[in-house]
Amino acid sequence: MRYFHKLRNKFFCPTVNVERLWSLVPDEIKAKATGDGSAAPLIDVTQFGYFKVLGKGALPPSQPIVVKAKLISKNAEKKIKEAGGAVVLTA
Repeated sequence: MRYFHKLRNKFFCPTVNVERLWSLVPDEIKAKATGDGSAAPLIDVTQFGYFKVLGKGALPPSQPIVVKAKLISKNAEKKIKEAGGAVVLTA
């Protein structure tokens, strides 16, 4: 079977699970976030080489985070919002 004008980069989509998101936050920001809880840290997963966030695992329930990604699954979005966080989609 032929695939005319195939662009290999079109199918490139590295993923990360929800359970690994908290490990992407730098230590100094973790200390500030757990101390007073006023500001949720922003995690831009594209800076770490991931495009899609999947819903495997769990987040700490007391700590909200803001996740910025190109793609996100429904389960991941649900888990992030249950923890008090938010999801920002980028192009």
